[in-house]
Amino acid sequence: MKLASLKHGRDGRLVVVSQDLAWFTDAFLIAPTLQAALDDWDRCAPDLRALAESLEHGAVPRGRFHERDADAPLPRAYQWADGSAYVNHVQLVRQARGAEMPDSFWTDPLMYQGGSDGFLAPRDPIPLKDQAWGCDLEAEVVVVTGDVPMGASRDEALAAIRLVGLVNDVSLRNLIPAELAKGFGFVQSKPASALSPVFVTPDALGDRWQDGKLHGTLSVDLNGVPFGRADAGVDMTFDFGTLIAHLAKTRALGAGSILGSGTVSNRDARGGPGRPVAEGGLGYSCIAEVRTVETILRGQPVTPFLKPGDIVRIEMLDGKHHSIFGAIEQVVEAV
Repeated sequence: MKLASLKHGRDGRLVVVSQDLAWFTDAFLIAPTLQAALDDWDRCAPDLRALAESLEHGAVPRGRFHERDADAPLPRAYQWADGSAYVNHVQLVRQARGAEMPDSFWTDPLMYQGGSDGFLAPRDPIPLKDQAWGCDLEAEVVVVTGDVPMGASRDEALAAIRLVGLVNDVSLRNLIPAELAKGFGFVQSKPASALSPVFVTPDALGDRWQDGKLHGTLSVDLNGVPFGRADAGVDMTFDFGTLIAHLAKTRALGAGSILGSGTVSNRDARGGPGRPVAEGGLGYSCIAEVRTVETILRGQPVTPFLKPGDIVRIEMLDGKHHSIFGAIEQVVEAV
């Protein structure tokens, strides 16, 4: 089933969305918000599935689902942690800096804790106060968990995944080096991220969800031009079960925790550091990666970071070219 939150108050109004994203029906008699449903998932999930089935058959009151009316499925969450599951991306960045990559990066996931008190809706602008901050997009996959016990195994972690979606994890690249140099992580360089209009249960993804990975082309367009076409299920060093178990090693996770995959990145088929879509490559899921490739090949980056007026679009299509999660489409806006 597919779930979304229409804009209403601080936490949205939970709705069930049809498989083709054309229709919605209110779920308020089951749970007023998505967080409320996640808190009581064992009771709510069967009723939500029955409501989704009735919606598909036109047996319940329904309205047209417009992505512009959608809030983030979880407008605010108890936790947002982001991993770096595609080690190819990390390897390229370190190569451009001339830095060695520790062997542990292939066995122990990188992860940071982000701000979760406010996510951007999928059509909200990306606010940018200073272009010199180096605003970047990051197209990623996210999962939402139920309660996860401390010390959970990978299999227990996989069983705790309730929903799958997409995120644009906005980064301010030029603020990152100074923050990391303090040895205490990201704060100012990681502003609010935007979530896809719809989150989907793993079973509804069919063969696209396998072994804790979402398979399929993650389409990223920048100003209407194809920018990235990487497959989210390829070159993912750490699956979501492994990422969740890593996060839960020393603490329990509360229902409604959101965990990101990190920037989706595939190795180039020719063995090089990656090629643009226009040159037959799979492109990139963030600007930092293309700038990294340019540094490796040419000695310096050429592609600029985002500026006011730029439009970012992120989505994944099914085999019939229908959007699975809806599209994140944002314009960069000077504030």
